[in-house]
Amino acid sequence: MPNIGAFIAWGLITALFIPTGWTPNSQLAQLVDPMIKLLLPVLIGYTGGRLVHGQRGAVVGAVATVGIAVGADVPMFLGAMIVGPLTAFLLRLWDESVGRKVAPAFQMLVNNFSAGIIGGVMAVLGMLSIGPAVEGITKGLGNGVQFLLNAGLLPLVSIIVEPAKVLFLNNAINHGVLSPLGVAHAQGSGKAIEFLIEPNPGPGLGILLAITFFGVASMRATAPGAIVIQFLGGIHEIYFPYILAAPRLIIAAIAGGATGVLVFSITDAGTTAVPAPGSIFAVLAVTAKGSYFGVITGVVLSAAVSFVVAAALMKFGR
Repeated sequence: MPNIGAFIAWGLITALFIPTGWTPNSQLAQLVDPMIKLLLPVLIGYTGGRLVHGQRGAVVGAVATVGIAVGADVPMFLGAMIVGPLTAFLLRLWDESVGRKVAPAFQMLVNNFSAGIIGGVMAVLGMLSIGPAVEGITKGLGNGVQFLLNAGLLPLVSIIVEPAKVLFLNNAINHGVLSPLGVAHAQGSGKAIEFLIEPNPGPGLGILLAITFFGVASMRATAPGAIVIQFLGGIHEIYFPYILAAPRLIIAAIAGGATGVLVFSITDAGTTAVPAPGSIFAVLAVTAKGSYFGVITGVVLSAAVSFVVAAALMKFGR
């Protein structure tokens, strides 16, 4: 969440300045690749490291992330989510076992060198091994998505994506697998359907609407507020607990997600960048020229299908 602003900045720059953007500018378009391949992964690694071991963890997390970012051809969001916290955890183990025993006169010296050595070693390991391994996994998953795309079966991706989202793996799936695929496709066509698969706010909207009308009293009380946060604010995580409380609703999420992907495919809709967060405003802001009908129709129909399925699963409140 602290890095959402950076994703929005990259998305707006991409939407505006790439050759197929709204105001093409070759000089400003040079910002796109460094931001997606270096800035955003490093920010993720920095934040993950900070969560594990404060500022020292943030620093080594960023250093280690540079290693995997430089050594890979795809944006290393998933790798940054792994190596940033991992490096910070190793530094925390060092500080708790060795660092606290160092004499005060040498505390600063030992702290700086331990962070530098651990961060540097993890950067090298990341470039030589961790980065390529994560890149291989990402490309393997991406090839699976690509296979479904080529076979005309892309809606089946929702069978994997929607349950993963509910388990709070939405960012890993979106930025680690789908976004790199979308970046590759967008470079050639100026838009990509992969950017829409996970951020589509339609399925979550339909489920929350169904809960508002037909859910149990405790869920109905908070669902309307959750709709504002999810659909307008783009924070999809707000509806995940509702599904975890009633797991059968995952069927509605899958049905709505598959419907949206099917409509996007049929209408050849796509966005120029990842809508971040997954707000309807963010989606429309980066929608490619000529794709507004497909995007809006896909969102509306995915919401309608998930609403009907969720309402039926809840027996229409009976």
